Amino acid sequence: MLPRLQNRVPPPALCLLDLGRLRARRLEVTLTEDVLVVHGGTPLQGQIRVRGAKNLVSKAMVAALLGESPSRLYDVPRIRDVEVVSGLLELHGVKVSAGAEDGELVMDPTNVESASTDQINVHAGSSRIPILLCGPLLHRLGHAFIPDLGGCHIGPRPIDFHIRALREFGAVVDKTPEGMHLSAPNGLHGAKLELPYPSVGATEQVLLTAVRAEGVTELRNAAIEPEIMDLICILQKMGAIITVHTDRVIEIQGVPRLYGYEHKPIPDRIEAASWAAAALATRGEIEVVGARQADMMTFLNVFRSIGGELKITDDRVARDGVTGAEGGIKFWHPGGELKAVALETDVHPGFMTDWQQPLVVALTQARGISIMHETVYEQRLGYTEALNSMGATIQVYRDCLGGTPCRFGRRNFMHSAVIAGPSKLHAADLRIPDLRAGFAHLIAALAAEGTSRVYGVDLIKRGYEDFEAKLAALGAHVERP
Repeated sequence: MLPRLQNRVPPPALCLLDLGRLRARRLEVTLTEDVLVVHGGTPLQGQIRVRGAKNLVSKAMVAALLGESPSRLYDVPRIRDVEVVSGLLELHGVKVSAGAEDGELVMDPTNVESASTDQINVHAGSSRIPILLCGPLLHRLGHAFIPDLGGCHIGPRPIDFHIRALREFGAVVDKTPEGMHLSAPNGLHGAKLELPYPSVGATEQVLLTAVRAEGVTELRNAAIEPEIMDLICILQKMGAIITVHTDRVIEIQGVPRLYGYEHKPIPDRIEAASWAAAALATRGEIEVVGARQADMMTFLNVFRSIGGELKITDDRVARDGVTGAEGGIKFWHPGGELKAVALETDVHPGFMTDWQQPLVVALTQARGISIMHETVYEQRLGYTEALNSMGATIQVYRDCLGGTPCRFGRRNFMHSAVIAGPSKLHAADLRIPDLRAGFAHLIAALAAEGTSRVYGVDLIKRGYEDFEAKLAALGAHVERP
């Protein structure tokens, strides 16, 4: 029977006057520097390019810690998450530098060292990546520290899966007010594990820990997203022995040492789908260079079912008369009415949870009643309130409105949405709650008539490279106040 895994030193005190001034300054920054003025109603038209997937690149950077020689990662996007992980790696002695090519990142882990809790806590709350450093640091240093974790507030994402897995490998976890300290006095050893839910983060944790653990690890009910498969490819390049069996079973045979890698990550399928939804919502046409059909097949089927049109160009096919040009996918609104659909988010190969927010904006323009049943994160429909303030008609429910009940049913979570359309959207002042909802709000502002002000827009930089420059390239009328 396999075990089932269940779901800082404070700064100097500030006087009240100084604290008040600090808060006023933060408010001033929010009101002046973190706002985008969007003049909506113009179809987006043109070409943009997506680079490596956010949800893979940061994990690939962590994997570099496991090697005994430098790693090179290509096509790395200029996003905030990359900056955060670079900072964490540098704190632990990894030399991170730009390579000769645009988007090339070189990581040299030759001199991995311990970092103080004060230094690590600087990054507390900015990302959930620190939890994934545990396995690699336990292998390299014998100890690790986890600060308070950040990320988008889209529902509880407990680290219980991670901690229980690390304990199964032999890690000792000590919880303190400043965070969690981990050690491995007897080293890490292979284990037989089963996840109650195919969590992407927990699967990454097991992979990054098992590859250098002594013995064989078997993980059941693992996540098999394209980003997971690409991480496995990276680890195999480094010398790991990993077998992906049927029925979500992954077997990892531990090896004593790993080496650096050279890798070009899969393109960001979330960003590609976000721009596709923007083309649909604004009645425009956007070619997403770098987007890859194989990773987006579920989304592409839904896009066509709604009434959108698309054209796929492979890398090997000449485009615009240029042989060997990089391929991509062109998305456009063909005119006429869009069609309502009923959808459920799910783990891969289902409809990705990060696709639903931008697509719901497009569904506000479809005729009829659409249903979106969110089964991955229980609090991911809060952004619909802002869409309703712009003229959308969206009602959220506690009930499972999909084809099958999900784990959130009867638990008082508003996790199903009914969208009635088409709705004429009008401008509004919007405040971004999280990364993906933020891009959905931005799409709504672009599709709406009038001028909107989008606050907290810099949060979008966590996962969308140069999005303001891309908007300008697509003919959007946006500006900083």
